[in-house]
Amino acid sequence: MPYDPLRIFRKLARNNRLANFRLHQACLQLSQEAFIAPRVSFFPTLRATLNHIYTVDRFYIDALQGGTLGLAAFAEEEPFATMAELHSAQTELDEVLIAFVDGLDEGGLVATVNIHRGARIQQDRCDDVLSHLFQHQTHHRGQAHAMLSGTAIKPPQLDEFIVGDDAKARKEEMDGLGWTEDDLMFPAHRPA
Repeated sequence: MPYDPLRIFRKLARNNRLANFRLHQACLQLSQEAFIAPRVSFFPTLRATLNHIYTVDRFYIDALQGGTLGLAAFAEEEPFATMAELHSAQTELDEVLIAFVDGLDEGGLVATVNIHRGARIQQDRCDDVLSHLFQHQTHHRGQAHAMLSGTAIKPPQLDEFIVGDDAKARKEEMDGLGWTEDDLMFPAHRPA
């Protein structure tokens, strides 16, 4: 099978969806009090951390799609008060990201993305912006994972979504999303 430079981005978009799904299933078990309780991390609560992931995703996904939302994405620091509301919005955004990446071709990977940052427009390659976004998501999910250890809910494993050998460990989430292993291991190019 020939090398497909888009495959890794398609897998990382799906990894993002799966990791958020698993993390959110754990966080949905928390009481509202536990969700907003002060904790030690970069952001002071699980709610703040997970809302930050959402707002940054929204900022970059809008830019990737050619939008001009820019810093307005951060107008409300914590747009979602409850985990249920946040879960619904993040799920929708995760699906938008998968569809965006699935619609890319090799030319799209090297296309310039204009990121509106108030007084300036940052310009970077699409593949670099995607890499940055996936790194950002992973970084803050790790913080949420650590904060969960201070609750009654066991932090879920978040790194079983890339290699084929982890299929058994992700079966429940794959079933929950209606995905097959082929959907994850061989994500097909679906032109926009």
